Amino acid sequence: MISRSFQALLTIVSLFVTPLGAIAATLNKATAITAAVHASYHTTNVDGVDVFYREAGPKDAPVLLLLHGFPTSSHMFRNLIPQLADKYHVIAPDYPGFGQSGVPDRSTFAYTFDNYAQVVDKLIRQLGVSRYALYVMDYGAPVGFRLAAKNPDQVTALIVQNGNAYNEGIEQFWDPIKAYWRTGGSTEREALRWQTSVKATKWQYTNGVKDASLVSPDTWTMDQALLDRPGNSEIQLDLFYDYRTNIPLYPQWQAYFREHKPATLVLWGKNDDIFVAAGAAPYKRDIPNAEVHLFDTGHFALETHGHEIAQLIREFLSRHLKSGGQG
Repeated sequence: MISRSFQALLTIVSLFVTPLGAIAATLNKATAITAAVHASYHTTNVDGVDVFYREAGPKDAPVLLLLHGFPTSSHMFRNLIPQLADKYHVIAPDYPGFGQSGVPDRSTFAYTFDNYAQVVDKLIRQLGVSRYALYVMDYGAPVGFRLAAKNPDQVTALIVQNGNAYNEGIEQFWDPIKAYWRTGGSTEREALRWQTSVKATKWQYTNGVKDASLVSPDTWTMDQALLDRPGNSEIQLDLFYDYRTNIPLYPQWQAYFREHKPATLVLWGKNDDIFVAAGAAPYKRDIPNAEVHLFDTGHFALETHGHEIAQLIREFLSRHLKSGGQG
């Protein structure tokens, strides 16, 4: 017979072995995911312009196209991509003049949202992508919504993060920009140049954030280094002026929402002064089944709520995207 003391020893050992086994399984799973989601970095030529993009995930998985805002680049998705790319083929380009993409001269390349939409469309076609879920943020919204309205059957789902398509989302912050739209004059243009300064760039990341220590200074430091390249501030001022072309397209985009009712997840930093929280709810007016989540943070919600947002995206996409890649 086994002694009581030996039985007790076996019980103690089993208490340790089971958790250790679970821990080992978890570590093995994490290692496998890490290997699967390692991002790669590419530059390809689109109509004579070098376009940089990040890519990760299985090539035969459903595609998720990430479109960045101002003043950043695909760098804003650096932490999100590994949290999604185990199940999805993630592609995140930089627009010309942003990030690691080329900076063609303003005399040969029109820095407009129409042109950006064409560049992104040609890029994904070069990559063989015919269907994709679309994540848009800030400038990514007018780029992405142009694509969606033009080719609605290609868009499998929408994720909107502080990306505007309604008049309700534009308030006081835009008053000086609207003045520039009205005149196109040098005085109004110069009044906006401070928006390309490090003070303004840091403000975009920290304004409305409850705990600024959660935002890495690498964010605005990297963005500013690229904004400070010779001639780049002029590019950004051109884009401020061209943003006026987006407002008349709001009814067209809203008609696309109403007609096609894409599966839509709206994620919004509710303390954002650039695109205010009032711009989030109207999506449900045109897409009644849209899911809207507000976060107690500012413009760049991924910096403070990235893990929570990633979990919401994973759950949302798992319900709305079928496996089987781009088809």
